[in-house]
Amino acid sequence: MTPKALRTHLQTLSLPEVNGTISVRKHGSFWRKFISFLGPGYLVAVGYMDPGNWATALAGGSQFGYTLLSICLISNIMAIILQSLCARLGIATGRDLAQACRDHYSKPVSFILWVLAELAICATDLAEVIGTAIGLYLLFQIPMEWGVLITGLDVFLVLALQRLGFRWVEAFIITLLIVIFGCFAVQVWLAQPDVTGILNGFIPSSEIISNPAMLYIALGIIGATVMPHNLYLHSSIVQTRAIEKDDESKKSAIRYASMDSTIALMLALTVNASILILAAATFHSTGHEGIAELQEAHSMLIPLLGTSMAATLFAVALLCCGLNSTVTATLSGQIVMEGFINIRLAPWLRRIITRGIAIVPAMIVTILYGQSGTAQLLIFSQVILSLQLPFAVVPLVLFTRDKLKMGNLTAPLWMTASAAIIAVILITLNIKMIWDTLTAL
Repeated sequence: MTPKALRTHLQTLSLPEVNGTISVRKHGSFWRKFISFLGPGYLVAVGYMDPGNWATALAGGSQFGYTLLSICLISNIMAIILQSLCARLGIATGRDLAQACRDHYSKPVSFILWVLAELAICATDLAEVIGTAIGLYLLFQIPMEWGVLITGLDVFLVLALQRLGFRWVEAFIITLLIVIFGCFAVQVWLAQPDVTGILNGFIPSSEIISNPAMLYIALGIIGATVMPHNLYLHSSIVQTRAIEKDDESKKSAIRYASMDSTIALMLALTVNASILILAAATFHSTGHEGIAELQEAHSMLIPLLGTSMAATLFAVALLCCGLNSTVTATLSGQIVMEGFINIRLAPWLRRIITRGIAIVPAMIVTILYGQSGTAQLLIFSQVILSLQLPFAVVPLVLFTRDKLKMGNLTAPLWMTASAAIIAVILITLNIKMIWDTLTAL
């Protein structure tokens, strides 16, 4: 291949610097093959543990005990199906969701979709900036203003990991996820929750629909679950595996990639459920039903559990979530820009632009209103994400059922039907959440 042909080929790839760089086992045991596909799902799972999820889980647990655990489970099932479709799209077509939109729609439509996707990524980045800054404040008493600025240093962390190879990115993410899981396991153990209450909480209750206050929090949990940037991200990073082009190899890859994301999302469910269980056992059971702020929850853990270790672990988990999210947002930003409009910028420049857009509003609110203003900014970021969600979910469902794009690897009818129903539910609930937020202003 000539240098010019090579450049042209690379420009058609998603994340060209890491596309197809990880070899997969063609022979050997099931577990050896599965391990070679292990990783992308955990990058996706990060998006299901952001500060928006923390806030809704804290509010749900402190106000209603274990009742809304069923909503955590239902929303996670929705996410598993949609992320499986993303893996199928990326592996079957060799195109990520952003590229597939550019291929399918006219330039004006693609441009609009790109702008909306960029807004969603900036909103995601905004939540990460705030979450990381709060974590730094809780752990090291670093003022929020400085914490917001320090988050800009993650540019160098991401660059260093990318230079080492994509397996290092995955290893970094998985390591921090293990730390997060361990932190909450200890906190839940210290809280000594009601096991029977937990089991009953996973059974849906009619009270969720009949109680307006409970329904509102339930909508928040579901509305904050599926993030648009995760759909673009997953459809791209599954292509880091060097997969043969025949249908059988792709079918096998889709199966392993779907298993990877399903297991990772079950870990995310465990973390989110742990936050809700911790809030239920610590706050709801003691009559502190108005806890929703991250800082407030942190300060209340010490007197209620009788040890400072619980509060420290809470802050460590929050900081790890922020660090993890910076990596995935970086990759999502690159995927969206390159996929929709085929503009190739140096990763450091792309990251500085995105992080700068997130830091400026976070810094303004922090300076003007202090810590109390960060909660409103988090809510605003979730509204932006909700607005963009239909423009990512609907094309995904349509593309994975299109035989011209997918060939013999179209999604099964049951999966398409399930995803379509999920899309309608998510869009409806997000519209309601947006309406409730606007009318409450």
